[in-house]
Amino acid sequence: MDIIIHGTGAMGKEVSNLIADDKNLNLSGFADELTNEKGNVIIDFSHFSRLNSLLDYAKNNKLPLVIATTGYDNETLEKLKEFSKEIPILLSSNMSLGVNLMQDILKKIVPVLYGKYDIEVIEKHHNKKVDSPSGTAKSILEVIENGCQDKMIEQYGREGIKKREKNEIGVHVVRGGTIVGEHSVLFCGNDEIIEIKHTAMSKKIFAEGALTAAKFLANKPAGLYSMKDIF
Repeated sequence: MDIIIHGTGAMGKEVSNLIADDKNLNLSGFADELTNEKGNVIIDFSHFSRLNSLLDYAKNNKLPLVIATTGYDNETLEKLKEFSKEIPILLSSNMSLGVNLMQDILKKIVPVLYGKYDIEVIEKHHNKKVDSPSGTAKSILEVIENGCQDKMIEQYGREGIKKREKNEIGVHVVRGGTIVGEHSVLFCGNDEIIEIKHTAMSKKIFAEGALTAAKFLANKPAGLYSMKDIF
């Protein structure tokens, strides 16, 4: 299978290295500017500012598209959904199997714990990450809020003199050093804490997930897919 990589940063290089180790895969394009690259699927690890031009390229060339980039706005998301009617697109804020299983666990336990526990979300990334909170944290928040009976208020950090409200979800962002990625959800009750946590030890797990997604998407009909469709 021939793969085009969009994005020449650290993640693009991770994907490229894994392709080189797989005799069934071939890297047919590796460039920030897509022109005439030929392949079976595009894997995108670029920047949200480049998604619109990438979507146009994929649609015009009828190429399946794996999008691992985060930080895009609602307008781009709507365009993505519209284009998925013509080409297969797999969109995920996190390509890790572990993170996607973490979200499945949250779907099951949030309705049970809601109302009895205070919920706090903490995410940590390296100091070069530009979007905050992370796309994965946003996905986790969406899962949690969908499992709550009442409308929740996202409280970003805490400052001043004010009691915590019962319907708040605390959101805390850490940026520092070379932290690959860590996401925790704390359920704080009376005399006990339940913590669901995922820690990425390297970027390789995201590259592996992206290639798994590419193999899955290569022969799929037009539509909007997620990592959950694979796992």
